[in-house]
Amino acid sequence: MLGVSFRYGLSLFFMSDIPGAWRRTAAGAGLLSADGVVAPTIFAEMSAAAARTGAINLGQGFPDEDGPAEVLDAAREAISRGANQYPPGRGIPDLLAAISEHQQRFYGLNVDPEREVIVTAGATEALTATLLALIDGPDDEVVVFEPYYDSYAAAVALAGARLRTVPLRAPGFQPDLGELAASVTDRTRIILVNDPHNPTGAVFAADVLAEVVRLATLHDAIIVTDEVYEHLAFHAPHTPIAALPGAAERTLTISSAGKTFNTTGWKIGWVHGPADLITAVLTVKQYLTYVNGSPFQPAIALGLRMPDSYFADAASALARKHEILGAGLQTAGFTVLPPQGGYFTVADATVLGGADAAAFCRALPERAGVVAIPLTAFVSAERRPEYDGLVRFAACKRVEVLEEAASRLAAFGA
Repeated sequence: MLGVSFRYGLSLFFMSDIPGAWRRTAAGAGLLSADGVVAPTIFAEMSAAAARTGAINLGQGFPDEDGPAEVLDAAREAISRGANQYPPGRGIPDLLAAISEHQQRFYGLNVDPEREVIVTAGATEALTATLLALIDGPDDEVVVFEPYYDSYAAAVALAGARLRTVPLRAPGFQPDLGELAASVTDRTRIILVNDPHNPTGAVFAADVLAEVVRLATLHDAIIVTDEVYEHLAFHAPHTPIAALPGAAERTLTISSAGKTFNTTGWKIGWVHGPADLITAVLTVKQYLTYVNGSPFQPAIALGLRMPDSYFADAASALARKHEILGAGLQTAGFTVLPPQGGYFTVADATVLGGADAAAFCRALPERAGVVAIPLTAFVSAERRPEYDGLVRFAACKRVEVLEEAASRLAAFGA
């Protein structure tokens, strides 16, 4: 076996002699070369560039300000009163009840808190546990919209299934319904829908959601949704697929608290759906993290019960941040593709010499003092030419940080 020397986020290392599922996971995520070299993720690479250069990090999607004080205070109180040991495997009853109440309050969904919900270590664990639980072999296929959040391809590969992708094309990033229909077959085990969408900021139109339900019913597939940006849709209330006719009995809905309450480090997520599917997911999930976040669970229960004004104000504030960022990008010469929801603005850097977005983003910290992520990091190798000039910027930062980033970008483009 080769010796391994690894410095997180900076080094490459050779693992060609080590067998195991890590190999297909790394290959699925696009991190494994043919000669067995594993690269760090683009997020680690660009965050390291921000630290090295002092650039403003608009690459990775985490806020730089705390969430509501009452939620933070509830976590401190829970620690003080001794909520520091293992919580129940499904989650504490009060959080399970709060998730159920939330789904009824916002979407009219009836969710049994005792049988149809699991608390997870963020949405990523919920997704991974779901894929590992429900994929049965290498002939199973998972259909996703491309570009896609990078953990999707890694988790599908780890589970041993095949990834089928449906492209989302600029400027609107809505799928072609014919291409969607052609991608879903009797081999499709799961249709995975991220809405609002990362990295494009798209919110899928009603006909897209209806077609997903129709195809899943026709081919007896399970719908898995990633709705972590559900409260950050800017122009209309979020519509969960599970609320559509005929969808609830075949849909697992995944969300989390991190984006809604600026608590990404707490890693409190959940998945809900039909009891038999939830039992299948729990069977796997209990051997991953088992449980997590004991003192954070009552705090998120409180957060989910906050008044409607909190959720509306959070979306409005983020929309305003996108406007600030978008104006700076336009002044710099980017072509901005305004988002409909979520943390990220996508812009075309081609006219600024960014036809190769990956090279452009690697040079941007030194040239402009700002870090961004190429959209090619979220697509398969064969589709990268379609997204070569597109760059993703995170707007989930303090207003003064975004204003400074906008100023730097404007000076760069001058």
